[in-house]
Amino acid sequence: MPVRTLFATHFYEADIGTPDLLEELEQSCRLLAEEDGAGRGWSRAHGYRGYTSYASLDDLPQRDPAFADLKRLLDREVKAFARACHFDLAKPLRLDSLWVNVLKPGGTHSGHIHPHSVVSGTFYVTVPAGSGALKLEDPRLPMLMAAPGRTDDAPEHLHPFIYAEPAPGRIFLWESWLRHEVVTNAAKSERISISFNYR
Repeated sequence: MPVRTLFATHFYEADIGTPDLLEELEQSCRLLAEEDGAGRGWSRAHGYRGYTSYASLDDLPQRDPAFADLKRLLDREVKAFARACHFDLAKPLRLDSLWVNVLKPGGTHSGHIHPHSVVSGTFYVTVPAGSGALKLEDPRLPMLMAAPGRTDDAPEHLHPFIYAEPAPGRIFLWESWLRHEVVTNAAKSERISISFNYR
């Protein structure tokens, strides 16, 4: 049949973390969650169930060698993703922000985008069983109007939502305009991840 697939949305997934790096990052993230009073205060004020350094710390790769090691890995993966997306860039994408998320059981993060950046992503440090997937939303969803649902055997690119399963050491990358959410952590322990933006 003369059917073409148009307007692709790229999503990048790779396992890049070594056991040593994961151990160092977990220790660093837990220490930040204990010592960063501003981050704990912001998390409480904004209903974040757990801890995030999103609004309190903006220098983690300069502050901690484990985050500097992670940044080097992220730079490489983001460069590969940018090539796959065929971005026409005058200069390479650069890390703009990077923050820690320690999500307690029952915690979630509702649907959102990352304005003012080109590529966003998350690196997973600690992922207990049942701690939740990253839910990605078809960007055309508001315009689908009377479109029928899809059959169970429809290919992945036709589904309105995709659930990407995290694992320790795994990185997800997407274009920053792609709406996504963190589903509820149904595990009995915390999930630790590190999110970031490149611009």
